[in-house]
Amino acid sequence: MKPFLILHAILPGLLGFSYDEHIPQLKGMQQLTIFPATPAQQSVLKSFEDNPNIDFLRMSRPSLNPVDVLVTADEELNFKKMLNFNKIQYNVTIEDVEKAVAEERFTNTMRRMQSRLLSFGPRRIRAFNYYPRFAEIEEYLTILTQLYNKTTKLIKIGQSHEGRSIYVVKISNGGQNKPAILIDAGIHAREWIAPSTALYALHQLVTNQSTSDLYANVDWYILPSLNPDGYEYTHESYRFWRKTRSSNANSRCVGTDANRNFDFKWMTIGASNNPCSDTYAGSKAFSEVETCALRNFMLANKDTIKVYLTLHSYGQYLLHPWGWTSDLPTNEPLLREVGVKAAAAVYKEYGTEYVVGSSTNVLYAAAGGSDDWALAVAGVDLAYTIELPGGRFDPPASRIVPVGIETFQAFKVFQQYIAEKYISRNSI
Repeated sequence: MKPFLILHAILPGLLGFSYDEHIPQLKGMQQLTIFPATPAQQSVLKSFEDNPNIDFLRMSRPSLNPVDVLVTADEELNFKKMLNFNKIQYNVTIEDVEKAVAEERFTNTMRRMQSRLLSFGPRRIRAFNYYPRFAEIEEYLTILTQLYNKTTKLIKIGQSHEGRSIYVVKISNGGQNKPAILIDAGIHAREWIAPSTALYALHQLVTNQSTSDLYANVDWYILPSLNPDGYEYTHESYRFWRKTRSSNANSRCVGTDANRNFDFKWMTIGASNNPCSDTYAGSKAFSEVETCALRNFMLANKDTIKVYLTLHSYGQYLLHPWGWTSDLPTNEPLLREVGVKAAAAVYKEYGTEYVVGSSTNVLYAAAGGSDDWALAVAGVDLAYTIELPGGRFDPPASRIVPVGIETFQAFKVFQQYIAEKYISRNSI
């Protein structure tokens, strides 16, 4: 057996991984970008995915792309020794993560204060120059739908574990049983750019008269914050929290990865049964009230929702099913065709390049995702995970508007697909 494979096999035990509740300390934490050159090196990295002191921001890929990880001060020396022992190249991309997080919080606070001086109520979110708290999102949705009550409707589809409301905004010019597009965001708590991108799209649709044709014959449903408890926790406590905040039986560890919790090929690959893991799939499929809320809403509107988009970060990927297998769905040619058009529309704005393909073949296998479930069970024509741009853990708040602008161009491509297939055909 080769040395790195021996180390791969014995290191978890030697390092004494703990499966009690553990919130990593930011003090002394670093971010590394790692460059696995062989499948064996990649396998070594994957053996650390359940280590509570190592957080994979970008997971290892079949194509051996770079891997971004956060490493605590307690783990740094051993982890770097392991990388050097196995001749795995890496760079330190953030020397002081604690400082970077503090700077992000300070900048966000200053931008919020500036917005409050310039405007009132939901108008301050409209500048899209800072990352809002959930209460601000809730206020914005409430007032926006009151101001534009002829074209919008605020729908409460459920409550989070901690009692926060989960909202969908419907944008429509009226009529019944029109084909629709559903966009959700924030299923992973730490991915702040996703809710802000959804809010930007909502703002453009509702307040910009030039976009009214986009909902003339196609309804839009926008769900800006599917995991509000986790989102708030990233603002109040640990910036890199990913999961929900539900309790787990017989464990002090909190939360479930909501994007491993959907009831299609649940727990078959790429998910953990360890409640302390960031990819814990839950005690059962749909164990989380948040995923149940989305499930119930989609099934109630199964006849009309034709396109499902879920926003994540980061990486600039436009991913379609399947996530549980390298096999492709029967409508893969259509998924690729429309996905490539959407990526081209994004590129035309600022030159941002997206990779298009199935989740397993482009990134990694992970069962129980919302996009797989939407295509297989909820009956949508098209389902995509859009991994928005990032680079560290989120783009700076100054990037919210550019990301929103270019992503909105992709949304228009998906609307066009619905209009051409369902509206034009019915008009003949």
